[in-house]
Amino acid sequence: MPKLDQAFYLEKNVLKVAKALLGKVLVTEIDGIRTSGRIVETEAYNGAVDRASHAWNNRRTQRTEIMFGEGGVAYVYLCYGIHHLFNVVTNLQEVPHAVLVRGLEPLDGIPEMLRRTAKPKLDYTLTAGPGSLSRALGINTALTGQSLLGNKIWIEDAPAIAAKDIVAGTRVGVAYAMEDAYLPYRFSIRGSKWVSKGKGLTR
Repeated sequence: MPKLDQAFYLEKNVLKVAKALLGKVLVTEIDGIRTSGRIVETEAYNGAVDRASHAWNNRRTQRTEIMFGEGGVAYVYLCYGIHHLFNVVTNLQEVPHAVLVRGLEPLDGIPEMLRRTAKPKLDYTLTAGPGSLSRALGINTALTGQSLLGNKIWIEDAPAIAAKDIVAGTRVGVAYAMEDAYLPYRFSIRGSKWVSKGKGLTR
């Protein structure tokens, strides 16, 4: 399938992008080895007005500066000093929207994914959860700023997921965001066994 084009990433509604990414295929090609997975879970981060976003209140740091660029690049950051988390930067320049990819259904290069993660066999833990999927696909902070139209990391098109098959819920690990922690900005494909087991807040 063709790569998603620039126009996909320039959509101004980050929730639409987060839902539209479901079913698409995230691909890396590292040292000539292709690994890929079907996106089954995402989280939207609505920039300056979203307390859960790294760019809340237009906070600009060396780490977040990439979020203020034009959509269509990777934003990878280190969580707890261990996990590399992959985000898709969206919207126009100076609007710091991003979508975190939280879960994949493995497709290509499964033996390499198992090698990278030191797992003996394929199960949901290989790519369920943002840190796990990044390790499996060889994604790290060195890819921050990499164009998603290039040849190292990209997203391929696939048929859209029907609205009835998309589950919305609250995001994981954002309790610090106060009321914004309860926003239904996490999306997943109904019934997929590759969705992470993380739980968002409920009232």
